[in-house]
Amino acid sequence: MIWILFLLLVVLFIINVPIAVALGLSASIVIIIQDNVPLIAVMQRMFNSVDSFPLLAIPFFILAGKLMESGGISGRLIHLANVVFGRIRGGLAIVSIIACAFFAAISGSAAATTAAVGSLLIPAMVKKGYDKNFSTAIQAAGGTVGIMIPPSVPLILYGVTASVSISDLFVAGIIPGLFVVLSLIILVYSISLMKGYGGGEIFGFNDFLIAFKDAILALLMPVIILGGIYGGIFTPTEAAVVAVVYGLIVGLFIYREIKWKDLINIFTSSIVTTSVIMFIIAGASIFGYLLTRERVPAMLTELMLNFTESWIVALLIINLILLIVGVFMETAAAIIILTPILAPIAVAMDINLVHFGIIMIVNLAIGFITPPVGINLFVASNIAGIKFEKIVQAIVPFILIMIVNVLIISFLPTMSLLLLGR
Repeated sequence: MIWILFLLLVVLFIINVPIAVALGLSASIVIIIQDNVPLIAVMQRMFNSVDSFPLLAIPFFILAGKLMESGGISGRLIHLANVVFGRIRGGLAIVSIIACAFFAAISGSAAATTAAVGSLLIPAMVKKGYDKNFSTAIQAAGGTVGIMIPPSVPLILYGVTASVSISDLFVAGIIPGLFVVLSLIILVYSISLMKGYGGGEIFGFNDFLIAFKDAILALLMPVIILGGIYGGIFTPTEAAVVAVVYGLIVGLFIYREIKWKDLINIFTSSIVTTSVIMFIIAGASIFGYLLTRERVPAMLTELMLNFTESWIVALLIINLILLIVGVFMETAAAIIILTPILAPIAVAMDINLVHFGIIMIVNLAIGFITPPVGINLFVASNIAGIKFEKIVQAIVPFILIMIVNVLIISFLPTMSLLLLGR
């Protein structure tokens, strides 16, 4: 029946059925035929998969990101970063990556990070003489840190699926996320130096003080969220609610860049995004249930152990699998399906599941900037108004540096586990 399941899934993909529907439909057909159960039982199992308190963090972090984008928070962060780095070569390119890191520390979404920062900085970079394709590629690549730096929606999904502490995952993601940010900064600075992009903007200390004062509330947002989680004041789910309340107060009453009429569009957009993710989780969960019931994870674990006893070789194989899957499959679906399959292999190879979660997320982040499914590429190219093929050519150096990052993070578990004291 497993072969029938995968055959159905491939056929549905070929005829361009949405991934959530393809996953749920293929699994449902097999279950109904094999077990002769009523369709309502399948629907109940799908509903139970999203009836989870930790998953409540997802819609709230998405809403917080939308409020940040509309409330002037991202613009102030970008201005502050430009005051600090605008004078050096590739200053705006560096600002783009840093702004993505700040936005990621609130939104938890790669696509939202790309959209929010890119809509402001792509036109600014082009105006300053940066190549348009390069500028667009920077935003697409910078957006990937949205799922690495906590809070992260994919980390929440992994934590729920693998039964791993979400707070531990958030802590573990800090150093790898900052490492990726640093590597991207070095790359864009090197390219800008060779091409002669940017530099020369002079800002005084007074300019810094004014920009810092203007951005102080924006800077406090990730401090409150992450500090509250790590300080044990509230859970990640509660932190998401705090982020929404903070974003509403700042955007509506302090910065006053959000009008009451704007809330309808903000809430509607957040609901649509959340619905898509939850639908994928529901469809992927029934698919994953069938794989687990048919002992696919156990068989693959046994196969891997028979093939090699080296955790290094096993990690190389797993990384290759994740890279390939990330190219063709949406991140949420990949996590829900692959975690029950690959986590037992990680346990058998004595790989810490928190570290393994970071490996999985950084791998799948590359999928955001690789065609044909690379969401960040579509978002950035639409913002810039360039053809998809143009950004694909410009993104290659970023993909290569991300692959190097994956290997370093994979084989240096201390990077993920240091702050956890493990």
